Amino acid sequence: MHREIQKMRETALVYLDRSGGLQKFVHDCKRYNDSKQSYAVYRFVISINPSDIAELDATLGNCILHSPMQAAQIFQSVCFIAIKTLSLIEQLQTEAQVSVLLKPTHLPPLPSYVLSLSAFPFNYTSQRFYMSEGIVIAMGTVTKYTQGARFLCTEETCPFSEGFRYIRVHLPGATESATVRNDFVCSLCSSPLQEDMKFRVLGDKQIVEMIDAKVLNTLKGYSNDKAHFRIQAFTVFLRDELANKMKMGSHYKIIGIPACVQHGLQATACIEVNSIQLCKSNGPSFVGENFKYLFSLTSSSCWRFTAILANIFASQVVPPGTYNTLKFAILLSLVQTCEKENTDYLDLLIVTSDTLVIDRLLNYSLCLLPRGIRHPPSNEIFPSVSKDTHGTGSASIQACSAVLAKGGVCYIGDLSSYKKDKLELLQSVLESRATTVFIPGKKYGEEADQQVTISVQTNFWSFVDVDSSSKKHIQKDNFLIGQMDMNSIPPNLLDVFGLLIYDEFPSCQPSSLVHHILKKAVNPEATLYKVSQKFGMQDYEEFILFAKNLHVELSSEAENLIQGYYLASRRVRRDSVHGSTLSASALKILISLSKAHTKLSLRRKVLEEDALIAILLLESSLTLKHGKSVLCIAPNPVFPFDLSDEYTLQQRDSYLRQCHHQLLKFIGAYGPGIHTNTNEE
Repeated sequence: MHREIQKMRETALVYLDRSGGLQKFVHDCKRYNDSKQSYAVYRFVISINPSDIAELDATLGNCILHSPMQAAQIFQSVCFIAIKTLSLIEQLQTEAQVSVLLKPTHLPPLPSYVLSLSAFPFNYTSQRFYMSEGIVIAMGTVTKYTQGARFLCTEETCPFSEGFRYIRVHLPGATESATVRNDFVCSLCSSPLQEDMKFRVLGDKQIVEMIDAKVLNTLKGYSNDKAHFRIQAFTVFLRDELANKMKMGSHYKIIGIPACVQHGLQATACIEVNSIQLCKSNGPSFVGENFKYLFSLTSSSCWRFTAILANIFASQVVPPGTYNTLKFAILLSLVQTCEKENTDYLDLLIVTSDTLVIDRLLNYSLCLLPRGIRHPPSNEIFPSVSKDTHGTGSASIQACSAVLAKGGVCYIGDLSSYKKDKLELLQSVLESRATTVFIPGKKYGEEADQQVTISVQTNFWSFVDVDSSSKKHIQKDNFLIGQMDMNSIPPNLLDVFGLLIYDEFPSCQPSSLVHHILKKAVNPEATLYKVSQKFGMQDYEEFILFAKNLHVELSSEAENLIQGYYLASRRVRRDSVHGSTLSASALKILISLSKAHTKLSLRRKVLEEDALIAILLLESSLTLKHGKSVLCIAPNPVFPFDLSDEYTLQQRDSYLRQCHHQLLKFIGAYGPGIHTNTNEE
């Protein structure tokens, strides 16, 4: 056995030398040696590739994978011998003072190395490495724990009353009381041991709650998945260099050792993490054959492909040809989702009197994204603070709906159902794309208060029921644009929503919608239209995942058109009291809409045609908020006709070209080339 261990030590040294780990180890030793300070424990993190080690020595590779504690002792012995042989740390006295953390780069891609957060029973007794993955749903503040401590015998005549004979080091799953307490006794004379406090080594600790990514399916408003599964949050310990390496709402793959932490009568299964890797979802590299064929048929126009996409979209929920503008806006918002920070967002606020159909349509659309979250009214939209349940007494920040929808869409339902303080918080988040959580120090055992800023990277969808408004002086038959009765919603909140859409301009007869609803009520699984078979839910899901990952750039022509419209609109939409009614965020919204239409068109460069669609959508939104301007567009500018055949598509193209010509005249009359630039512009 001794000969086998000696061989594994030699293999460990060879691997460290070949992998560059020995050079890093020498550098870490120099840092300790230069400090001229004695520690109870000298901690070293060693990155290991199990595959490479298994090629050198299968026994050591197997030991690392299945007995990591024993493998750490082998590397500990190698490190101690290296330190003493090369005189790397003068202060080091015993091997027990060397603490080694093995950090595997990966594990074999076999089921026995995967620990599912939703599987039962949970194997936490094997004390070996497992790989698991999940989404961060709660994070505690960073606190201190004892990495290592020195104990001395209280009997002065005992040889162990000095030196570094008794060293306590933290092990995976161990509590603070397991590392340091006052009931240890000397193995030589049985006298009590006492800690030498000046040698205690402290490290950072962070408790994180994770949950299986399957939970996202349960948070969607609509799903075809009939499977049942068990989901439970899971505790993860991040220590030292791994603290603050995770972000709320992100999806991670972790490698660690499972353990069971006892707190009073409660036992909690957890993982002591050794390695963290961010999971990035790669969409499909191509679109379906039906979409390719449709794209080739409509290649003569920059507008036809996206128009047909919107026309036939969600035919399982509403008949083709209905709610075209709304479906068009939903598709634009879906492709304009990304997990990168400082990206372009596209929020939707729908004004409707038919909340049932709109709710079904939005629920259906959520399921086309991996991160589509329907916010339950009983929960919080934004992160909140509660006390940690693991006995530390520190604060724990809960993710909530908006953060879980990271890189996707958060559907928050009826906006008028929220109180004033929630609406103000929503407005602040839409403006800054971040929320701040306040942690009172006294309540959570900290010396000072803390403020934690969390980024909110999601599109928000909501609707307002015009019939539920408190004032109903304006009848629906006499609905006046720019005079909507939305007193329950703050005007500033309306401005920060990217698009305001009013769905009272049906593209087809209401009877078709009634027939659709009745048939679906009788047979929910029925396929009512041929187009539903060719372009189903899964087809659109793959299409959106492909389109949203396209990288697009603005052309100079599109940029000039957007800037010209923006400056001209700021001049014409102005009053003497409040100045321009066009907010500064309108320029961002225009760029976001233009890029979204380009992605939906499967192109990589934003053209003038994309910018025109963006301008028409925004102008329609502004008309609903503030009334018509000099540009004076039609009530439903993007879909002025029912799209039933080739002729109506040509008619729409001709109409959009007229709109483009009208827009150029508007920019020429009111743009910066005619009037002197003001400081505001």
